[in-house]
Amino acid sequence: MPNTLPRFDAREASKYFFRHGHTGWLGLRFHDLGENWVELELPWREDLLGEPSRPVLASGPIISLMDMASGMAIWQTTGTFTPVATLDLRVDYQRPARERASVLGRVECYRTTRSAVFVRGIAHDGDPADPVAHVAGVFMTIAADPRQKDNPGSGGQP
Repeated sequence: MPNTLPRFDAREASKYFFRHGHTGWLGLRFHDLGENWVELELPWREDLLGEPSRPVLASGPIISLMDMASGMAIWQTTGTFTPVATLDLRVDYQRPARERASVLGRVECYRTTRSAVFVRGIAHDGDPADPVAHVAGVFMTIAADPRQKDNPGSGGQP
């Protein structure tokens, strides 16, 4: 049976991805896309502060932003929504975000192999030439759910 699923489109997928769960709670928003990259926005919110005395987004939500942008860049590049697992996501902070500023995360998928995908990107608060952070990551592609009895290597277990 041929694959009849439409090509993955990050713009369309974000309408569903950002309604619920962690990404929904964070309030992530779709911003832009290209053939092999996705840009998302993490809006500034007072409850996402790193320090109560400074109105600056904490590092944890920025990491979540970049992890989600990475996954979406992978799916945008491959054209399919298949499970991936974050193996390594290095975040090198350059500076804190500006006070009360949203952060944009732009990630490109620059290499895919049979079982690994490589991404890189930046988080910025309005000027990509002055990033808040650089990221580099490696993700593992998961071809099939090993718990399913129809998958080779599952030992016939449901």
